[in-house]
Amino acid sequence: MSFKYPYLLLFLLIYIPLIFWWIWRNKKEYTSLFVSTLSGFKSRKGSGRAFLLTVSKVLTLLAIGFLIVALARPQKSDYMSTSHIYGSDIVLALDVSESMSTPDIMPTRFDAAKATATDFIRNRGEDNMGLVIFAGEALSIMPLTNDLLALQNAVEGVRMGQLATGTAIGDGIVSAINRVLNGKAKSKSIILITDGSNNTGDVAPSTAAEIAALKGIKVYTIGVGLDGNSVYVDPYGYTQATIETPIDEETLKDIANQTGGKYFRATDAKTLDYIFEEINNLEKTEMDVQSYQRKDECFMPWVLAALCCYLLVVLMRYTVLNKIP
Repeated sequence: MSFKYPYLLLFLLIYIPLIFWWIWRNKKEYTSLFVSTLSGFKSRKGSGRAFLLTVSKVLTLLAIGFLIVALARPQKSDYMSTSHIYGSDIVLALDVSESMSTPDIMPTRFDAAKATATDFIRNRGEDNMGLVIFAGEALSIMPLTNDLLALQNAVEGVRMGQLATGTAIGDGIVSAINRVLNGKAKSKSIILITDGSNNTGDVAPSTAAEIAALKGIKVYTIGVGLDGNSVYVDPYGYTQATIETPIDEETLKDIANQTGGKYFRATDAKTLDYIFEEINNLEKTEMDVQSYQRKDECFMPWVLAALCCYLLVVLMRYTVLNKIP
């Protein structure tokens, strides 16, 4: 145990003058009477009042001492603990291109993907997870973290129209690789969610898959939506247009096969939920995680002890000691 304000413990020195003052006061309260013999007082029993007065003073001293210790803020020391858990390093790569606003998966492909990804994050326990978004370019939103609540908030905060138009699947994978490589878990994975085919970017999807395979990173690819023409609504809801939304399943399958992952096709929200549930069961391995424990405040028991002592003193003064203010 340590104290946040240890110098306040110096106030315990107040015990020295208080004890001397009480001794001096007790001597003044009692007078002396000289007698030749004490035989006449042997049968007389004490009332116990003197003993109770002493107890009252001791309780007062204890109350003062407990209060001083509480003011010094006793705390339990910090420590690092290692726990054996099941988890892995995972980065979500989410497509935010304009076609993701298509409402063939209600309410839209984008909103359905975000909602399912948020549920997936919530159920991952002690995993380290990160977030990358991509359209015509890629952007890392969240590095690997075990603060899953912060990651959920990051996913919920992603909006359409943040990046250049287009679908750069290769760039999205490379950005996710850069994030997941920093993790310490043996199992490293990328979950790629897209509804289109690669049509821009600096890195070809096949090249990105080769890099992931060399690094031992599995890529799980999810194709979201229906093939064919779909209605596109811009992020502000002002314009609508009919656009082609072909999903390059062959490329997504090749990425998954080359890296040891798996390809999934989601044509509705229920299927999307099932896919994430299956990935959740696949990607768990044993690892040791160190947790940092912060200091815990321990002043409350001392405050309660001081309060109890004070209440006992008050109770004694107004009952058995019958002391009227």
